[in-house]
Order: sequence, then C-alpha cells, then structure tokens
Amino acid sequence: MILITGCAGFIGYHLSLRLLKINKKILGIDNLNSYYDKTLKIDRLKQLKKFKNFKFFNLDLTDYKKTYKNVKNKFFSTIIHLAAQPGVRYSFLNPSLTLYNNLNSFNNIIEISRLKNIKKFIYASSSSVYGEVKKIPFSENDISIKPISIYGASKLSNEIIASAYSKNYKLNCFGLRFFTVYGPYGRPDMAYYSFALKNLRNQKIELYNNANMFRDFTYIDDVVSAIIKIINLKNTSNSNQIFNIGKGKPDKLKDLVYSLEKRLGNKFNIYYKKFIPKGDIKKTYSNNKKIRQILKWSPKVSLDKGIEKFVYWFKKRH
Repeated sequence: MILITGCAGFIGYHLSLRLLKINKKILGIDNLNSYYDKTLKIDRLKQLKKFKNFKFFNLDLTDYKKTYKNVKNKFFSTIIHLAAQPGVRYSFLNPSLTLYNNLNSFNNIIEISRLKNIKKFIYASSSSVYGEVKKIPFSENDISIKPISIYGASKLSNEIIASAYSKNYKLNCFGLRFFTVYGPYGRPDMAYYSFALKNLRNQKIELYNNANMFRDFTYIDDVVSAIIKIINLKNTSNSNQIFNIGKGKPDKLKDLVYSLEKRLGNKFNIYYKKFIPKGDIKKTYSNNKKIRQILKWSPKVSLDKGIEKFVYWFKKRH
C-alpha cells in the first residue's frame, strides 16, 4: 500500500488516479481545507472514491497523535507527502500559518515514516527554494540557493530535515522540486487557471514586469510519470536525493496568454505592470539533467499542447 498525503490536491489527485488505474492500493489523506474552492477538492475525491483499492482519511497532519493513531497498524511500502499550504504570495500575507502547516505536517509525517521503517519517503519541495539564484538553469547541486519567500523557506527547511533523517535513521528520502505544474483539475490561484477564469468573465488580467516573465511550465502528466519512476526506482539504500521536476525549457508568460486566447476563443484585456510582486522571480528554469540520467525521464508535453488539454477540461467544467 502507498500512503499519499494531499490526495485531494492537484498533484496528489492525478498521482493517486494514475496509481489506482494500475491497481495499486492507496491510502489518501487530506484535510479538505478552503484555501481555494473546496468543491474542486471534493470533486477530485469523488473520482478517487470510485476505486475499491482507495481508502480515505480526512485528517489534519499537524495533529500528530490523531494521524499516527490512524496509520500505525497499516503497512506502507512508500509514503508520498504532497500536502502543504501552497502559495508564494499567500505566504507573505500569512507567514505564520504557512510555516506552522508546512513544518509541522512535514515533521509529523517523516517521523511516522521513521517509526514504520518506510522503504521510500517521497515529498514535495518547490522551485521556490532557488529564490533569485543567479546561475541559470537552476541545478540541484547549487549550494548558493536562498529562498526569498516564506513558502520557499518552508520547503528548503523540509529538505534539510529530510537530509538529517536520511543520515541518522537510514531513511530513503526523495525531495521533488516542482516547477510550475499545470493541467486539468489544477489550482484556481495559479496564473493559467486564474487567467482562464478572467477571460471567461471578460475581466482584466495583470502581467507583471511588462510581461517579461518566464516560467518552466511542466504538465501534470509528465510530473506524475516522474514520481512513478521514483516509486519504482531500485537500489535506493541509504539514499537522500533531490530532483528538479521541470520541463527544462522556460516559456514566456506571453506565450501562455496567446495559447489560452487561441484555445478559449476570446481576446484578453491586458493590464501591463512594471513591478514584480514580492516573492516572484523573473525566470524559472530547471536543469533536469539529473532526473534524465538517473530515471530516464523526459517531459513529453509542450506548453501549447498542455494548455489545449487544460482548456478542453476547463470548458466542460465552466
């Protein structure tokens, strides 16, 4: 059995669904909070509950006693920790809540992994850990990284804790630095989804730094494929690995807008702004050489194709 936290979240849902379809037994945990539209999380969960090999617990991972009580008598080969308080901008408005959720939930679940002698502990980190690092593309080997957001700092803290657990308790840990993941059933606070909603409502969209922003947009199916390769990875004894999970080719924010316009069939009303919001960086760019070499993984979906798939789902939902 595989334990997946944040199973009703964007990545957690898609990963759970893919694994359930190949008959893996999944125990999903989520607290179904209202950070964004709760009905979206409930709808994802409804899809997962159609499978007999899926079991769900509504739990707050910051409550260690309750979490451990529910899982202590169950056997897991792998724990995948995807639950977190997301949002770089949100973390500037709510730094304490971001740290409380992301540090406590991580500490609790990695401790449970130690106590249960889990073979693999896989967890979500973020490209936000790189901050404004000058070396492009961003590499896992760069020791000069310094997050500029509370969210990024919480994720780098998780990586440091995992490193210590791996060294002291022989726990095999895999941290995944996700780069701007997008696709159907995504988060409405992400730019691509937010822009689509505003296009539908004929509202203005704001493009910062006069639209001179670049993101390493990575389609959800490619992300799920990378995680499954880590699940299936052999010879991981005493391992502590960090992987960039990114397409390895940044796209202009304008390209995202044009692709959405083409698929939605409606022009955007654009408001250009010179400044960049706190915590945002001009360009994210993943060096994915490590994951290509070790896992033989390569992303398949271009931005335009990914947006086509997203808009097809978006039109059906909205």
